[in-house]
Amino acid sequence: MNIISSWSGGKDSCYALMLAISKGNRPSVLLNMMNENNKISRSHGLTPSLLNQQAKAIGVPLIGIPSSWEDYENIYIEALKNLKDTYQTNAVVFGDIDLEPHREWEEKVCNAAELKAILPLWQQNRKELVFEMIDNGIKAIITSCNTILGHYFLGKEITKQLVEEMEALGVDACGENGEYHTVVIDCPLFLTPVVLPKYSKITHNNYCFLVWES
Repeated sequence: MNIISSWSGGKDSCYALMLAISKGNRPSVLLNMMNENNKISRSHGLTPSLLNQQAKAIGVPLIGIPSSWEDYENIYIEALKNLKDTYQTNAVVFGDIDLEPHREWEEKVCNAAELKAILPLWQQNRKELVFEMIDNGIKAIITSCNTILGHYFLGKEITKQLVEEMEALGVDACGENGEYHTVVIDCPLFLTPVVLPKYSKITHNNYCFLVWES
């Protein structure tokens, strides 16, 4: 099938795409939802420049759509419909693991756009899954995290040892509950690694972020 990747730029969406491709699916386009100002992506806080580096490394186009949280669902459905028509796609691949409300929402928006929802990571053990990502060549760094992890963990590469450190602090190994988010800087899908710009670290509304230089 020709597929749309719901692309956050992080490890879960990346590994989901890798697994979908391994099953014979063909990625046509990456879809990323941006903040209203279109300057950074939602949740992961990635710039268009970083996201476009990833898309170029994979060799498929990236479409970034600005949206508020209030209009998110309607804009997402409209984006799926447009991408389906433009790229002749059949399905959307998502990186969610086991949060049922997320799956229900993804199936809802896909049904509205007459597309199939594919969740290759669904119901896998979180810690085993993140170790599998590492073993399969995904290199990702933490781009935002909660204050339990704090500035110390920002910018660190996800390794098995780092996962153990996070678990010792009571943080989920995969960050599935939003404890941390990542940016993939290299993986088997990439022709070349991503070059990260310089960054600083801030805390905003009890959450820590990397702030990328232009």
